[in-house]
Amino acid sequence: MTTPLVSIIIPFYCDPYVPIAIQSALDQTYPNKEIVIVSDGSYQYNELLIPYLANNPNVYLFEKPNGGTASALNAGIRVASGEYVAWLSSDDLFYPHKLERQLTEMIAMQKLISYSDYDAIDGNGILTHHRVTPKYPDELSFYRAFSQYCPINGCTIVASRQMLLESGLFDESLPYTHDYDLWFRIAASGIKFHYVDEPLIQYRIHAAMGSMRHHQAIQHEVDYTKQRRWPQLEGYIRQLGG
Repeated sequence: MTTPLVSIIIPFYCDPYVPIAIQSALDQTYPNKEIVIVSDGSYQYNELLIPYLANNPNVYLFEKPNGGTASALNAGIRVASGEYVAWLSSDDLFYPHKLERQLTEMIAMQKLISYSDYDAIDGNGILTHHRVTPKYPDELSFYRAFSQYCPINGCTIVASRQMLLESGLFDESLPYTHDYDLWFRIAASGIKFHYVDEPLIQYRIHAAMGSMRHHQAIQHEVDYTKQRRWPQLEGYIRQLGG
């Protein structure tokens, strides 16, 4: 298998879990990788980055004023050198074979974007749920799920960097549903999502995470995103005969 460079983008803002995320990126069995930490105006726990930056030549820090997760991801994608990009939230972690598993299938099947199943953990790293991603019997069922919820955990994604740039990246006006919005746009453009049926990340659910603290605002933004993007995807589904 060829091993194109993969850039792991870690948005970072005042998160004490970040060393676990960085270490999981370093522990990837896939050999050709860089880790781009994007400090989104972080003012706490910055010292936790120092050992990783000092001791690993493939770990880079990009600093910017606070602008939210979408702006941090976009900044990381723009400065990245990789042919492919993976998103790792600073409170989550990758299983060691994640990149190797996804890239092997993507390259063999000539796919531009893939996602996978995932496991959920709590604030102490204890497994709470195994294999959380919903399963869909066919492509149309997957697309129809977008009308109800976001069917993809963003940190399971590996994608072509060029494709993300051409798709317009994440909408920085959306604090919470920037990923849902981008997957909508990619799906409606006809680009196929490849699913890897194996948990490849641990997604941490804890009291300090934004989705726990801003539930009402998130629901409002979900409704807005569905109203804005569903008609285009629905039209594409009709073209497929659905």
